[in-house]
Amino acid sequence: MEFTIDLQKTKAVIFDVDGTLYTQSRMRKKMLFALLSHYARKPWRLKDLAILHHFRAEREKRAGYATGNLEQAQYEWCADKGDFTISRIRQVVDFWMFEFPNQYLHACMYPGVKAFIDTLKQHQVKIGIYSDYKAEEKLKAMQLEADLVVCSTDTDIDQLKPNPQGLLYLAEKFGLKPEECLFIGDRQELDGECAIRATMPYLIVDKKPFSQFDFYYKLTLPLSKLVV
Repeated sequence: MEFTIDLQKTKAVIFDVDGTLYTQSRMRKKMLFALLSHYARKPWRLKDLAILHHFRAEREKRAGYATGNLEQAQYEWCADKGDFTISRIRQVVDFWMFEFPNQYLHACMYPGVKAFIDTLKQHQVKIGIYSDYKAEEKLKAMQLEADLVVCSTDTDIDQLKPNPQGLLYLAEKFGLKPEECLFIGDRQELDGECAIRATMPYLIVDKKPFSQFDFYYKLTLPLSKLVV
């Protein structure tokens, strides 16, 4: 990747989270071990694994969902796939997707992420987060700070990528035009398409092994040479 951020044009950088700020391959290995260890001791709760599978799978099937009440609908989709109560789905999803994995996030962060964000802040570039999943606690676990964080299930968004509402909302809140922002994601079919629909410049992180990952270093180097 050869790309230099033009600070005369780019006033905000918006990040996706999962697969963009940290590597999902490392996280999945850690989570697989944790899940197998936990349910090996509690085989009567194995249905929880089906809940996690269906919750993710049904969301993936509905990319671009924009018919309202997404926060509740995502649990109803999962409930329709088996004998699961909404309360049980919420309990399992909250713990295994939004709480337990956070302890591993810092170790799974891509090299150079924090330095890049810190450099952007030094140049007065706003930092936004737009994820299809809740992100505030993930950012805390990675010791990262943003000016504004939104999620697809927020009432002001209520749409799944690649619908562009999240990006347009962030740009508006920053008082910027979409073309004055840069979106960084990891999936062309979702993040890239989302940016295209928002008429916002975007980058997709390089697909490299963790040990060779230099995407953020390459973005940071030219900025670090500029006078603040």
